[in-house]
Amino acid sequence: MASVSNFLLLFVAAFSAHIFINSPISPQPLHFPPPSSHPKPHLYSSFQRVEKIGEGLLKDPEDVAVDESSGIIYTATRDGWIKRMHKNGSWEDWVRPTQDHTLLGITISLSGKLLVCDAVKGLLRVGDDGVDVLASHVHGSQISFADDVIEASDGSIYFSSASTKFGLHNCFANGVALSKDQDYLLVCESWKFRCLKYWLKGEKTGTREVFVENLPGSPDNINLAPDGGYWIALFQCSPENLQFVHNWRILKHLIATFPKLMNLVMGMNSKATVVKVGADGTMEKMYEDPTGKVMSFVTSAFEFEDHLYLGSLNSNFIGKLQI
Repeated sequence: MASVSNFLLLFVAAFSAHIFINSPISPQPLHFPPPSSHPKPHLYSSFQRVEKIGEGLLKDPEDVAVDESSGIIYTATRDGWIKRMHKNGSWEDWVRPTQDHTLLGITISLSGKLLVCDAVKGLLRVGDDGVDVLASHVHGSQISFADDVIEASDGSIYFSSASTKFGLHNCFANGVALSKDQDYLLVCESWKFRCLKYWLKGEKTGTREVFVENLPGSPDNINLAPDGGYWIALFQCSPENLQFVHNWRILKHLIATFPKLMNLVMGMNSKATVVKVGADGTMEKMYEDPTGKVMSFVTSAFEFEDHLYLGSLNSNFIGKLQI
């Protein structure tokens, strides 16, 4: 009996050592937010009437940008294409900067060209005349996961790099948005369920503070609304019955060592949520598909002409939702 116990102890010790030695991550516990003290926003179950634009033509279109002067809608897809829909509803395979990795956040630049985050190359500028790499390194370090980008009226470009260690398949990143007056920048912290405000002008220049916290999901991309508020796409990082996994380092090491376990704890494809947050950080509206049957893993929401245009990493279309 003693020999069996010793064997089991040895096995557990060896297995634990294997996990820690081979784990590629240095995890920290993730504590899910307590219920928010803010008044609950008005909930809409409007995803059931989402219009599916470009269905079957787009592979996991994460972000959407609209050229408001022409009405052309742009999206960047998982297979490396930038595609655009013209006012007449026709789609064009416009530019393919890459064939072997993913394009993420996009925005229209002051020049009318498109600024694009490439998960491997860094920050790109794309136009009819070709593709330029604007930034591939920061402070001598290669940009390993450029995620979202925005340009200010003075030509300053702000973009997020979601990870210094891992690439696309190991992390989900943070969106960025400028305020209506461009006096501060908002940055989404996905794993802290909040958005930070970084002051660019005024007495608080160079300081940061929490803009909104205890969000009902992990914030991905964020876009300025015409009224000065913000649309934030939220994803569920785990099914509710498996959220305890994120509280334990050993379980995170285990999952990282055996990647096939990842599918058990990923909850991104189980629902879709978008919230409207006012300029004061108060949640005003929430649109949701709690079952993910119509759309799931919505990653961006852009308002244009009284509609939301929705990107998703689990669809073959862009969602169009009247608001």
